[in-house]
Amino acid sequence: MIKSAVTVSLVPQLRGGPFVYWDDLRAAFASASELGFDAVEIFPPSPEAVAPEIVRPLMQRYGLEVAAVGTGAAWVAHRLHFAHPEAGVREQALAYARRIVDAAAALGTQAIIGSIQGKYEGEVSRGQAIGWLGEAVAVLGEQAAGHGRTLLYEPLNRYETNLFNRLSDAAEFLAELGAPNVRILADMFHMNIEETSVPLALRAAGAAVGHFHFADSNRHAIGFGHTDVAPIATELREMGFQGYVSGEVLPLPDSESAAAQTLRAFRTFFPREPAAAHES
Repeated sequence: MIKSAVTVSLVPQLRGGPFVYWDDLRAAFASASELGFDAVEIFPPSPEAVAPEIVRPLMQRYGLEVAAVGTGAAWVAHRLHFAHPEAGVREQALAYARRIVDAAAALGTQAIIGSIQGKYEGEVSRGQAIGWLGEAVAVLGEQAAGHGRTLLYEPLNRYETNLFNRLSDAAEFLAELGAPNVRILADMFHMNIEETSVPLALRAAGAAVGHFHFADSNRHAIGFGHTDVAPIATELREMGFQGYVSGEVLPLPDSESAAAQTLRAFRTFFPREPAAAHES
């Protein structure tokens, strides 16, 4: 079953970014639950911020799952990434990500490798950066597998990384890496920039796609931009996608409106089959 999710950021340095809820985890859970989402996707400032003793009571109280946990604070708050020329910095980035993988697993979910992948520049060649990324993803994928979880790798647009921008390139990278439990996070905003056709890119990536970020052309909630969503949703359904469709969008005009519009769009494009009537 395709499930709905909505993002919440607890990272001060990310303020202004494309996250629906901000700062208050309990309030985000309460609002998401009231609207009818299945899950929240959390971007924490540290692994400790998503400790089970903090998050599990909220999951139980509000009847929500955690769709994923992001590692973005490593880059935006600490400037740690896997393509850094200094081995010590790369090691710190990996250590941070490993702690997020453990924290996510304790909540029964998966970690995201996004901006922490970094980009190559200066003395670092593309080959070196991709090699370091591969080493990190292999380690993290094995760690996630040990918990019985997947790891998500997100190709970003050209303005955020120069490693992998398109789904096909990310899928080839993961296939060559030989990490079967590492899946692609396909983000509509990035895909609108990089892909010739979003539905065709999804079709080619197929089972490699494990998570989906739901955003319109302007990174507002679906319906507040000009993306033709119907063929994208059709492709996801026809390829048998069974992950989360998560609203990673700007909180405009405000968080509640963005969340409500995201859920309306989800229900429009991913309607659930009514439960079969029981024969008397």
